[in-house]
Amino acid sequence: MSQLLEVKNLRTYFFTSSGVLKAVDDVSFDIREGELLSLVGESGCGKSITALSIIRLVPAPGKIVSGEIFFKGEDLTKITEDRMREIRGNSIAMIFQDPMTSLNPVYTVGEQIAEVLRLHRKMNKREAWEAAIEAMREVAIPDPAKRAKDYP
Repeated sequence: MSQLLEVKNLRTYFFTSSGVLKAVDDVSFDIREGELLSLVGESGCGKSITALSIIRLVPAPGKIVSGEIFFKGEDLTKITEDRMREIRGNSIAMIFQDPMTSLNPVYTVGEQIAEVLRLHRKMNKREAWEAAIEAMREVAIPDPAKRAKDYP
């Protein structure tokens, strides 16, 4: 199996008027294709900031201070925002813990997944809807065709 994700000595700090908060301090791990990795820890220990760092969506005043993040051999800390957006939309995603703050309550779950697929995979509405249901099936959501029509 080949290397999928390699995080080396990642440091993400928040620079505030009260000082520097070291949210992620010297984190390293590897994930090979087919492997799973769980980040487990207390609330506020840096799990989400680690994931947000990988996809380069750290909120201000946070900043990746040092480290390397390789995805399929490409250093995500050194690529353009356009290239990162392409990777983020097609190869890497983050599923946030609280669907009420992550998903729009006005649209169904299926519509929101299909919209991302239409934007990044150039699918028509029907293809995107079917792909959204299939994606929900792949992650073992019960009755995905029905759940796709549900609101968050």
